[in-house]
Amino acid sequence: MIGSFDEAWLGLVQEDVLDPALPIVDPHHHLWQHGRRYLLDELLADLADGHRVVATVFCQSEYGYLAEGPQALRPVGETALMAGLAEQARRQGVRTQVCAGILGYADLQLGDAVLPVLQAHIEAAAGRFRGVRHVAARHDAFSVRMAYQPAAALLADPMFRKGLAQLQALGLVFEAWVYHPQLAEVLALARAMPGLAIVLNHCGGPLAAGPYRGKRAEVFPVWRDAMRQLAACPNVVVKLGGLGMPIGGFDFHKQPRPPTSQELVDAWRPYMEPCLEDFGASRCMFESNFPVDKAMLGYRVLWNAYKKLAAGTSSADRAGLFHQTAARVYRLNLPRAGQ
Repeated sequence: MIGSFDEAWLGLVQEDVLDPALPIVDPHHHLWQHGRRYLLDELLADLADGHRVVATVFCQSEYGYLAEGPQALRPVGETALMAGLAEQARRQGVRTQVCAGILGYADLQLGDAVLPVLQAHIEAAAGRFRGVRHVAARHDAFSVRMAYQPAAALLADPMFRKGLAQLQALGLVFEAWVYHPQLAEVLALARAMPGLAIVLNHCGGPLAAGPYRGKRAEVFPVWRDAMRQLAACPNVVVKLGGLGMPIGGFDFHKQPRPPTSQELVDAWRPYMEPCLEDFGASRCMFESNFPVDKAMLGYRVLWNAYKKLAAGTSSADRAGLFHQTAARVYRLNLPRAGQ
């Protein structure tokens, strides 16, 4: 799932930056050294590629965990590391608020016992902790974390929901990463816990690889109907992105040249536009999912594609899609215009 990326190959496509003054919050990126390094220096290189990214939100990467101590508290090491990188970027004078929000991991199956873990994350993040991603994506044909497969029907597990209740009580967000056949589980959760803020990752995970390869026409109406039902739950927000993963079946990484922004628009419009139509710009946010999606496309090209996809929207909707929705959901203090 992580994949690798080739900077020379990505450099084969060069584009001018579209609308360089538009403020962007990148609400979903990772930092890690899982085989291929992507830490602060690599992130800053992408952020310096021309778009005006004013802030980023780090998402759980299973990296930097503590090597000792209680098992439940070890993921707090990742949060502390990211808070340190955020401070390092600030000291370096980086204009982007790197890791302005941090989404970590806590084992929500601990139920009520997850509370001290969440409190430890909050303390370690120095004001940046915003929620938890406990991956639920599961399918016999795929593994989202190498050899790891989440428990079946995780979102309905009573102990898991007790853990979510602790998350909700602290005003934190639950990041839901599932595949499209599991969207009914997210719907049941959203209805059962209407006070829980749920951010659905990666357009709801429409699959087009493995047993779904060549079946996009069959999958699409199933995915669309499930997303339409989810949109009726006001506590659900969706991240528009993540379609550069191999499970999306677009296979740009197998081509002699990386995709242009227009090629991304043509490929992704059928998924992006229904999300925007159903959820509205106030409940959608564009994401990079870097460095995972970097195996197929460049950062400048990606945000150019998003800007083209949003070209027909109002200025208010564009603001929502590119920064305001993320700022609201993750409680970010963005710089004022001109700063």
